[in-house]
Amino acid sequence: MKKGIGFVEVFSIGVGGMIGGGIFAVLGLTIDLAKGGAPISFFIAGVLALLTAYSYSKLSVRYPSEGGTIEFIIQGFGYNFFSTLANNLLLMSYVIMLSLYGYTFGSYGSMLFLGKDVEWFHEFLSGAVILIFTFINLLGAFMSGKVEDLMVFFKIIILLIFIVAGCFTFDSTQLKTEYWNDFLSISTGGLIIFLAYEGFELIANTARDVKNPKKILPLSYFSSVTFVMLLYIAIAVITIGNLSFQEAKKASDYVLAVAVEPFFGNVGFVIISIAALLSTASAINATIYGAGRVGYLVAKLGEIPKTFEERIKNGYEGMIILGLLAVIFATSFKVQNISIAGSLGFLIIFSLVNLANFKLYKETKSSRIISGIAFILTFISIFILIGYNLIYNPKNMISSLFLIFLVSIFSFIYYKIEHHKLSEYIDKNLELDERG
Repeated sequence: MKKGIGFVEVFSIGVGGMIGGGIFAVLGLTIDLAKGGAPISFFIAGVLALLTAYSYSKLSVRYPSEGGTIEFIIQGFGYNFFSTLANNLLLMSYVIMLSLYGYTFGSYGSMLFLGKDVEWFHEFLSGAVILIFTFINLLGAFMSGKVEDLMVFFKIIILLIFIVAGCFTFDSTQLKTEYWNDFLSISTGGLIIFLAYEGFELIANTARDVKNPKKILPLSYFSSVTFVMLLYIAIAVITIGNLSFQEAKKASDYVLAVAVEPFFGNVGFVIISIAALLSTASAINATIYGAGRVGYLVAKLGEIPKTFEERIKNGYEGMIILGLLAVIFATSFKVQNISIAGSLGFLIIFSLVNLANFKLYKETKSSRIISGIAFILTFISIFILIGYNLIYNPKNMISSLFLIFLVSIFSFIYYKIEHHKLSEYIDKNLELDERG
C-alpha cells in the first residue's frame, strides 16, 4: 500500500481509540475512589500512558507492523511460549474492552429509554449491541474510515461543549484538598481507569502506511495522549464541580449524563446518552473488526496472513468467539470488575512493551532511562492495583486474577498439545524488510 497517512489521520486513530467509550464508563469509579482528587487520578494514568507512548513510538518506527503490540513483544522476548501467553492476555484484554463498551451501552441505553437503570433491560442491551456488531462484521461490512473520523469529531465536540457549558454552573468546593481521598486511593483510582487510555496503541498497527514515520509517529503518540489526558482531567473537574459525591456514586455507570443536567437539563442528558451510545457502538465495531481479530489470527496461526481473503476466512470464528465471550462478561460482571480486569491486563502488556524497548534500545535508538522508568512505573502499578483491591475489593480482584490464571492455563495447554509456535515476524512484510 502506498504510504500516505498523515498526522491528522494518525492522531484521530489515537484519540478515537482512547475515547472509545471508556470515559463514559469509568469516570464514576474514579470519583467514588479518589473523591476530589479524581483529576489527579487521570493525570497519573495519563503520565503512565505518555511514558509508554515513548516505547511505542520508538518500536513503531523500528518495527512497522500490522501486528503492533504483539510484534514488539516478540521482537523483545522471542517467538516462544512467553510471547504466546502475552498475545492471549492481550486478546482477552480486548474481550474485556468489548464487554466494557457493551456494559456502558446498556447503562446509558437503559437510562435513556426507561429513565432508570433496569437490570434485565441493561443486560439485554449490553448483549444485543455486541451480537449485532459481531453479525455485521461476519457479513463483511464495516463502518468506513470517514464515518469513524466523523464519530471521533462528534465525541470530541460533545465533550468540549460539556466542559465549556459546565463552567457556568461550576462549584469548586469539592476540588479542595480536604475533599481529596488519600494518595494511595487517588493513585489506584487512576490505575483502575487506565484502560481509558489504552487505545493509543492502535497507532502502532498503522505504522507501515504512515508517511514520514520518524516524525509523524512520535508526534501522533504524544499529542494524542496529551490531548486526551487534558480532556479527561477537564471532564473530571467539571463533573466534580456539578455533582455531589453522593450523586456521582449513585449514577456511577452513567455519571456524565447526570452531570450535564445542571446546565443543560434533560436535553443535555439525552445528548450525552446518545453520544455514549454512538461512541460505544463504534468502539465495539472497530474492536471486533480490528485489534481483536488480529489477536485471534496470531493466536490461531502464529502470524497475520498475507491476503485479505485469508484474514477474513480465518477471522470469522475469531469474531464469533470474541463476541460471545464479551457478551458473557458484559452481562455477568459489574463495571468495576470489568475495569479492574481490563486495566490490569493492559498494565501487564504495556510493562512488557516498555521492557522490550529497554532491551532493544540499540535497535530502536531509545533512551534506556525513559523506557526503564516507564517499565518500573507500570510494573509497580500492577502490584499497587492488585494489592489495593485485594485489601478493599477482594471479590473484584480475585475474579481478575482467576481470569489471568485461566488464560495462562489455556495458553500452556494449547502451546503443548497443538505444538503452537508464533512466527519470528508476525507481519510478513516486516520480515521481508528485515531479511532485505
